[in-house]
Amino acid sequence: MILTGPAISAAIQSGEITIEPYDPAFLSPNAYDWRLGDTIRICDGDLDAAVPTEFTEQAIPAGGLVLKPGTLYLGVTLEKTGSETYAQMLNGDRTIGALGVWVHVSAPLGHQGHAIRWTLEIRAARPVRIYAGMTFGKLVFLTAFGASASYQQQDGKYAATDGIDISRLYEEIPGGVL
Repeated sequence: MILTGPAISAAIQSGEITIEPYDPAFLSPNAYDWRLGDTIRICDGDLDAAVPTEFTEQAIPAGGLVLKPGTLYLGVTLEKTGSETYAQMLNGDRTIGALGVWVHVSAPLGHQGHAIRWTLEIRAARPVRIYAGMTFGKLVFLTAFGASASYQQQDGKYAATDGIDISRLYEEIPGGVL
């Protein structure tokens, strides 16, 4: 089941959910509106699952950054979110989608114990200017059924991430760069 805005607020007050920085103005009826952080990685070369992705990293200027079609961008949420009680689901929203920006399509699940700033996969259908701190999507919290298993305690591959992270699939591919 999905938590309502008031239930998210209550869980923040009780410490079951953390959102830093938190602003109650970003609560909606069933979600929290997350914002884009101030740094972006540009992955504009060829991609290969067996080797680490090459990128350039830059701060998003105050005047914004124009995303170009055909380029993979990795961003990061402004907020660090976490919960040992609830699973999280992070998605872009209709507003950003209406600008032709697809964000975080492939990995929306944050397991119980997931407590990081989210790495975002971002693509643009057409050139579009984005800004650090702009609302970029919705984060929902879900009640998990069954025995709780914290992502942090299972030493998940991305458990310690506190910023933008490239794919680490190369660690699993035989013959890949380790």
